[in-house]
Amino acid sequence: MINNGRGDADDVRAPRDVSIVHLTGTTFVALARGDLAEANRTSPVPLSAFLAGPESQGVWRRRSRQAEEDPESPAWVTGVIWDRRDELAVGRAGYHGPPDDRGTVEVGYAVDPRHRRRGYARAALEVLLARAASEPRVCTVRASIRPDNAPSYLLVAQYGFRKVGEQWDDEDGLEFVYEVAAGHAH
Repeated sequence: MINNGRGDADDVRAPRDVSIVHLTGTTFVALARGDLAEANRTSPVPLSAFLAGPESQGVWRRRSRQAEEDPESPAWVTGVIWDRRDELAVGRAGYHGPPDDRGTVEVGYAVDPRHRRRGYARAALEVLLARAASEPRVCTVRASIRPDNAPSYLLVAQYGFRKVGEQWDDEDGLEFVYEVAAGHAH
């Protein structure tokens, strides 16, 4: 699921210098509880209230379960969108998990409302696509987007994602599924 708010797709400002900073299971648990102070004690970078807020807690609950079940997953799943120039956490991004048996990874990202329309969603997607292209185990990159989230669709379409189906998500309802071959995003 992608939730970048409204408008990041039409951002034309210069690309951002961002990285995705991965977290540990301990940090996931603290964020899932909404405990920003504890999360900041275990995080490699300072976190924001958005990351510990209600909009993010469900993601961190899923990621903490994944980390418990699969020690490889924290290196793949949702981390912090980190603005290296401003040294600031501006959102969350990552894959839903390590590559599946078919070599597919699904991207997801959400930018803090205070930092939207500044190119962060685009920059995070570019980081995720670059990693997918460099990973021999990854063949396909997937994005699942609600039909009413036109900005997210417009963003992924610019990188060659094509609609391959639909799915029902318990949290978001109907989602359209888009894919692109790893290394072929443009």
